[in-house]
Amino acid sequence: MRVVSTLLLAGLAACSLSPDLPERPPLADLEEPLDLQAEPDDEAARRALPPGTFAGLVLDDARDTLAAKLDEPAQLRIAAIVENSPADAAGLEVGDLLLEARLGDGAPIALQQPSQWQKLELDAAPGTAVTLVVDRAGREAETRLTLAARVRPRPRAVVERFREEDRVGVVLRTATEVEARAAGLGPGGGAVLVGMSRNSPWRAAGLRFGDLIAAVDGRAVAHPQDLLAAIRQPDAERLRLDVRRGAGAFAVDAALSVRAGELTEVSLPPLFAYEADRGRSEWSLLLGLVHYHSNAAAWRFRLLWLFAVGGGDADRLLEVAP
Repeated sequence: MRVVSTLLLAGLAACSLSPDLPERPPLADLEEPLDLQAEPDDEAARRALPPGTFAGLVLDDARDTLAAKLDEPAQLRIAAIVENSPADAAGLEVGDLLLEARLGDGAPIALQQPSQWQKLELDAAPGTAVTLVVDRAGREAETRLTLAARVRPRPRAVVERFREEDRVGVVLRTATEVEARAAGLGPGGGAVLVGMSRNSPWRAAGLRFGDLIAAVDGRAVAHPQDLLAAIRQPDAERLRLDVRRGAGAFAVDAALSVRAGELTEVSLPPLFAYEADRGRSEWSLLLGLVHYHSNAAAWRFRLLWLFAVGGGDADRLLEVAP
């Protein structure tokens, strides 16, 4: 009687504990070709591109944390100003938020990513007047500068990689300046597909490794985070993608997916417990007096403490006839 009571109390204590939930595992079928691990060797081609104009602004993302970059809209912050440049003469200051720009009497251009400003510099002619709207310590103000001819190309940007494993299963990298400008984007714009799940809906839609996604739902991809933000919309089911492949361009209507469910757990303390996840299963009866556990490689059955049997794969393949 004492043994049964002890087992019952142990079972009830175990059932009262709430084990930690498993973390979301990485996708097992995500393919990343080795020849796409490094960025293209196109520095000579980059230096041969027309340099465009120059304002003397060095811009970065005002969002300082990864959580903010995932949950908040992008904002451009002035990180540095070149001395004696048009931006310096216009009275801009480090820390100002750059909200929008207007070329001459044209329509305002909202600015959220550095590539948008760099495209403006590339498209404009030297001597073009630009009106800027900035946020300085919570107050908006306007200033005006005149773009100068750029003498040397801007420094080469560092290539970044981004993984998306919840809705599509892809790895993206920022485009090089050569790739971005060929797609009609500013340096840093676009998202190049360098990894993809075997079950990705984008693979089924016809996308291939090396494709550059230039726009999503009609909006230019000024940075891969623009594409990630569109993918992460909870109510999104499909996205319209404008894709560049080599010298060609096409549009594709690509579906989104969700993670497959694979975890099952049933418990009826103290009589029965069952759990299965990612190729492993386990069940037990009567507070564990009867227990079975298996995975892809092995299995084990135990009855009380009197009998146990198990089996599994060896460390070699079976020999076959030649």
